[in-house]
Amino acid sequence: MKRREKYLRKREKRLKKEEKLRRKEDLKWEKINKKEQRKREKRKAKEEAKQLKRQKKRGGRNYPLEQKKPAGKKTAGNTKSSQKREREKRLSVQKTIAYKEMGKDGICRVQDRVYSKCIRFYDLNYQLAQNEDKNAIFENWCDFLNYFDSTIHFQLSFINHKSSMKEFEQVIRIQPQNDQFDEVRMEYAQMLKNQLAKGNNGLVKTKYITFSIEAENIREAKPKLERIEADILNNFKVLGVTAYPLNGGERLQILYETFNPENNVPFQFDYSQLVKTGLGTKDFIAPTSFVFKDGKTFQMGNTIGAVSYLQILAPELTDKMLAEFLDMDKNLIVNLHVQSVDQMKAIKLVKSKVTDINRMKIEEQKKAVRSGYDMDIIPSDLNTYGGEAKRLLEDLQSRNERMFLVTALFFNTAKTKQELENAVFQTAGIAQKFNCVLRRLDYLQEEGLMSSIPLGVNHVPIKRALTTTSTAIFVPFTTQELFMAGESLYYGLNALSNNMIMVDRKKLKNPNGLILGTPGSGKSFSAKREITNAFFVTQDDIIIGDPEGEYYPLVHALGGQVIHISSTSHDYINPMDINMDYSDDDNPLGVKSDFILSLCELIMGSRNGIEAEEKSVIDRCLPIVYQKYFENPIPENMPVLGDLYRCLREQKEVQAQRIATALEIYVNGSLKVFNHQTNVELNNRIVCFDIKDLGKQLKKLGMLIVQDQVWNRVTINRCAHKSTRYYIDEFHWTRRSAC
Repeated sequence: MKRREKYLRKREKRLKKEEKLRRKEDLKWEKINKKEQRKREKRKAKEEAKQLKRQKKRGGRNYPLEQKKPAGKKTAGNTKSSQKREREKRLSVQKTIAYKEMGKDGICRVQDRVYSKCIRFYDLNYQLAQNEDKNAIFENWCDFLNYFDSTIHFQLSFINHKSSMKEFEQVIRIQPQNDQFDEVRMEYAQMLKNQLAKGNNGLVKTKYITFSIEAENIREAKPKLERIEADILNNFKVLGVTAYPLNGGERLQILYETFNPENNVPFQFDYSQLVKTGLGTKDFIAPTSFVFKDGKTFQMGNTIGAVSYLQILAPELTDKMLAEFLDMDKNLIVNLHVQSVDQMKAIKLVKSKVTDINRMKIEEQKKAVRSGYDMDIIPSDLNTYGGEAKRLLEDLQSRNERMFLVTALFFNTAKTKQELENAVFQTAGIAQKFNCVLRRLDYLQEEGLMSSIPLGVNHVPIKRALTTTSTAIFVPFTTQELFMAGESLYYGLNALSNNMIMVDRKKLKNPNGLILGTPGSGKSFSAKREITNAFFVTQDDIIIGDPEGEYYPLVHALGGQVIHISSTSHDYINPMDINMDYSDDDNPLGVKSDFILSLCELIMGSRNGIEAEEKSVIDRCLPIVYQKYFENPIPENMPVLGDLYRCLREQKEVQAQRIATALEIYVNGSLKVFNHQTNVELNNRIVCFDIKDLGKQLKKLGMLIVQDQVWNRVTINRCAHKSTRYYIDEFHWTRRSAC
């Protein structure tokens, strides 16, 4: 018993000693925390005092700002000096706009030793791409980011602003052509207006990248900026993105539209006006006033705005986050300020953090030993942060990763405060969806506004360190919009943005197209809709190759010419038809000879084609057959297939007799439908060749002759500078014939 009591006393004494040490340690940390708290409060009070002082200077005053004269008598010398000081202290909207000068070539001197340039780039079909294509785009975007070293600061700007619907209504407007279809045109135009109302075409989305460097003067900065600009344009070309640099006027227009979002007056500026008027570039873009009274919002003319920053808390982000922000149907400007950290400095920084975490682990283990519990039991945060720091160090050292300091800013504008709060709340909801927080820049609204315009300088001291892959997750590509002016046709709605797709095929790099789909999916209906649209909107000629007889009711309804080609039909087209513009050069017979050779080859049915001797015989006969027409080019002198047959019979070669014998069934036999002069109107604006009732023997031949008639029409229209639209249904028939 005595031994047990002695053990218990020793244990109690030891526990009291440990408790005393623990209390001493807690008191020590409590003192440190109180000291730090006092420092923070002191620092906060100092910052608030500065903000209040700045607010008193600027708050509530409109441009130009007037200073009140102090009361009291002053001498003439004191009055002059005080007026000079007042002029120096006088604030204005122009002084608030944070750049020094904007050059005509697009180079902006933002600060004394900071120069920037801006490039506009267009969208890419990223969200709708296959996973392999997405991975390729993402990897190329990572390489694009790695191009920027620590000497280049760059800013990605995404500007959504509402435009007048009149511009879009002008595109979809259909001009009357003073015929019997004008009422239908007006009805179709109203249908397009209804589709326009469903989408976001009134919201104009533009994307820019602005890069800035430090230099002593413009002479030093210009070659560096031009080299960086060329490299960025090449990198965009690798991505398949269209991009071009902005000049000074275009950059000023962006600033004007940002500062005057509700102003319907278009931006009008020319650098020659600076000399004539004596004004600066800021005078042309400045709003009527800036009011920074409230710490959370500001007023810009008649518009209320607020700038927030994105606090990234999520361990992982998705490439859809930025796309969702940009899909908002609100005035919104998203800016990503990115500054690359020197690789050696980044590695050194991460190593120091790893060392700090290891030291904290050792301290915790010592405390555990002193407290008498297992030394492996340490706070979970230390384990988590330690593992993340080691992985980050490994990425920087062994993978193609760099470290970037990123600031994500969101600039919302509205007419009223309530609308602004709703827009900010909607933006914050999207951020919350991805486990991030949108926080307002309290008492930093002016700095936030100047950081939200594409000048290439960040005035907000809030930054988040991210690696290349983490930064690249803000992929700036969603989906391409097609809304072209001119004779554009309606092709439906964009699957992602729900915007109208209006395309003028004649302006595309490749105006040709295919309509693909399963049976019954609406391929023919889609073609008929496009034909009708083209007939109402354009003045182009329309030709339809119809192997299944589906299009003739539409052509009849539009007042077109339907040519039924069959062995019993009385509609004839002559395969020997030619015009003087049949070829690009002065030898139309040369191109026509190639067609006749193909026709004879198809008629003779030879597997290996017609022999060289047979080609020579045909080529010898053609000038004889066409001689009368070329001497007097009237329709009555146009030869027919029978003329070629008779000319071949007159030749002595065995090959000529063989070809003539093969042609005999198409000249004098039961298949002589193509041995007639053309008796149908081929000059109608819309022509349909219906070859459904042609037998199996004539189907291939009929399609070849139709193609030749189409080429005849195309050559005539080309000389008249008129476009021709050719629609072929059941296109696989032509490929089967080629096989």
